[in-house]
Amino acid sequence: MKTFKYIAMMAATAAFALTSCSDSFLDKLPDERTEIDNEDQVAKLLITSYPSGGYAWICELSSDNIMDNNSPHLPASPNAEQSVTHYNLSPYDRTDDELFRFEPAKSSTNQDTPAFLWETFYSAIQQASMALQSIDEIAASNRAAGELGIDGNGMTETLKASKGEALLIRAYCHFILVNVFSQAYKNESASRNDIGVPYVTEPEDKVLYNYSRGTVTDTYNMIEKDLTEGLQYVSDRNYKLLKWRFNTNAAHAFAARFYLYKRDWAKVIEHADYVLGTDMNAIQGKLMKYDKFDECTYSSDYAKEWQNPENPNNLMLIDTHSLEFRHALGNRFGQNSTVVRDIFYHNCPLWRSWVVNPTAYVSGMTFWTGHDYGYCSGKVAEEFEYTDKIAGIGYVHTIKREFTTNELLLERAEAKIMTGDYDGALADMAAYLESNQSFSETNKVFWGRNSGMAPLTADVLSSYFSKATNPNCFADWNFTTNMSPDYVIPSEAVPYMNCLNDFRRFETAWDGLRFFDLKRWGVEYSHFYGAQNTEIKLTWNDPRRAIEVPQDAIAAGMQPSQPTTTTSDDESKHATTQPRADKYIYFK
Repeated sequence: MKTFKYIAMMAATAAFALTSCSDSFLDKLPDERTEIDNEDQVAKLLITSYPSGGYAWICELSSDNIMDNNSPHLPASPNAEQSVTHYNLSPYDRTDDELFRFEPAKSSTNQDTPAFLWETFYSAIQQASMALQSIDEIAASNRAAGELGIDGNGMTETLKASKGEALLIRAYCHFILVNVFSQAYKNESASRNDIGVPYVTEPEDKVLYNYSRGTVTDTYNMIEKDLTEGLQYVSDRNYKLLKWRFNTNAAHAFAARFYLYKRDWAKVIEHADYVLGTDMNAIQGKLMKYDKFDECTYSSDYAKEWQNPENPNNLMLIDTHSLEFRHALGNRFGQNSTVVRDIFYHNCPLWRSWVVNPTAYVSGMTFWTGHDYGYCSGKVAEEFEYTDKIAGIGYVHTIKREFTTNELLLERAEAKIMTGDYDGALADMAAYLESNQSFSETNKVFWGRNSGMAPLTADVLSSYFSKATNPNCFADWNFTTNMSPDYVIPSEAVPYMNCLNDFRRFETAWDGLRFFDLKRWGVEYSHFYGAQNTEIKLTWNDPRRAIEVPQDAIAAGMQPSQPTTTTSDDESKHATTQPRADKYIYFK
């Protein structure tokens, strides 16, 4: 099957060296911090207040998008000889093995581990809170000097924009943390029984500090408070590099995702409309274009197209220190076999003859090492910053496409499905598919001839009903009611949700969002581990759906995410881990 592309990897595997930071923001005592006493310094502080850690690999590994190459499996290509094989490979990092087994990650604090994620996101939160404190102090100083600014409160337009950005950074970081380290949001009542994450709103004045994890409801309420206020102040005025900051469109895209997870459908549509507009005739100008990939050969070429800030699809980019690309290729855990088929290579009413999603081929979604050890997408290919070219050492950078219009369009489609606007949902998903097939003329002719690409119509969508023809289809979506009794997918919505699931799984591959989808929908799935093919099943109410917090935090008294006892299927549907009421020490 000639749909796989060889990867251009750097020759020396030793040239990758960024380990867990030992000099983080939370390590510094108060007298070591730079004094922020004017609005320009605040704006500069916020440039470095975005998290450098990545959650994508952690969440991909915890989802159904990754498999164990050491477990017996078929080849990825359905056209290859269908013989079962398995390997004896080592994981890229020992925590990969622990996370794949849904166990606490104790072995490493390097990049792409829960410990690194926890540290870097709370570091970003601390800097955002420091910026907010400085903004209040500068505004007070302005008032004292008789400089009343806008609205008579001592705030300037620059300070106001900085306040919006800082609030959004703080809300966003807590949003990722709660979705990684806690259970998915169920509803306001049920989520009061699930432990949240510490919501930090004050800059630290001590190296050690007491924090309560609270509940998921508490965390979501605090996120919404910061998000709502941040949206009032957000502005593009402070940005020279718009796509690398919480610009106005990115802020509304974040709001849409937050309300999607909270199931406030009207607000999802409201914030998505702000970015996408409501004119379906004009929407293609805001979506991903795939006609630029023809000249790409190496993974770095594809990455430049995917991560291009000039691409209208990219709303916000984050520079992370992630080794996701290296974890996935040629090691024990990767995207291979039936997993690749489930995401990219399966029968679908939208393409015929071949079973390959043509967009996966055109856009470089299946780079490999030349061996059947797993595949990775050019969209997360890394950039390398040399600190010493002779020694071959430096820092790995992976650009995270955190908010995109294509993913936002699918969020709006889901909200429309849930409000019964099936025509609107169909229009959004048809527009998404049109974007995915915006190939060059050469590729349109080739794939049109060989795959028979079809537009998404009501008749085509009705065939999204059977798992026999598509692995991302369910006969019904009744499992969502486990999450909340009022989270009901009626039978007429099933083909729409099946199509949405198929699209979202492709769109969010390697972004980490698949894990969040499985959690918030209540989908049950399994990992198969080792040569014995041991099944490790994750039920909808399994406490392990919350990734364990770092061992340092637990050792200091933080309540674990995963208790030693689990809820049995015979117990009450909404019986969950009860949060303790006392305080816990959090420290780096």
